[in-house]
Amino acid sequence: MTGPLFDHALLSLRRARATRIGGGAFLVERAFDDMLDRIGMVQRRFASALIYGHAEPSWRERLQAAGIANVAVVEPGSATPLPDAADLCISIGALDTAEPLPAVLAAIRHGLAPGALFIGAFVGGDSLPALRSAMRAADLAGGAAAAHVHPRIDPPSFAALLADAGFAMPVVDVDRVRLRYADLGGLVRDLRAMGATNRLRERPRTPILRPGLAAAQRAFAALASDGKTTETVEILHFAGWTPEAIEESY
Repeated sequence: MTGPLFDHALLSLRRARATRIGGGAFLVERAFDDMLDRIGMVQRRFASALIYGHAEPSWRERLQAAGIANVAVVEPGSATPLPDAADLCISIGALDTAEPLPAVLAAIRHGLAPGALFIGAFVGGDSLPALRSAMRAADLAGGAAAAHVHPRIDPPSFAALLADAGFAMPVVDVDRVRLRYADLGGLVRDLRAMGATNRLRERPRTPILRPGLAAAQRAFAALASDGKTTETVEILHFAGWTPEAIEESY
């Protein structure tokens, strides 16, 4: 495929809908809580922070309560330059749809102060296997394949991208979150509430027809145990440092 992989206008609309629906922030809050714990284990204090991408309303106040006085938010694609005085950059849930990702990481790297920490999380790895199985069943019933779930980056590949962008000591690990659903509709409702339904530019423009939907529901139910199907979301947590003063940070 040439050109953008994601429909970024649709992505903004989906996130706005998720905000109106409410109740879908449990995964990003989990990732943010984990990230705060990781920052607390770093043996240095940060004076200023940049949140790149999504920011829940409480995050600025929570960072300030942790001793970080100055907090700015920059949306992906914004013309606002990165504040080069920032010694901490946080990104939760934004990098899985950032493109071109190597250029985004390089821009963040060059926009931070020497010895700054870049830390965050996003959904990647082998996420949503039950949903992918259900969508394959829908495609088989419909007689044609379609792009329903976007590709995910794996931990080694993202660590390599951090290193290529100039971050030192890149670390990536995985938090595997297992969710239980009585039916496929419950999972889809949660994905809508997160703004995480299909955002691919080359996505199908028509709904799944009744036979395909029935096949998807059967495939999802076939994975159940004790009446519920387990879906897995892999949250990739990462960290890397801009060069200089790295050895004193741990």
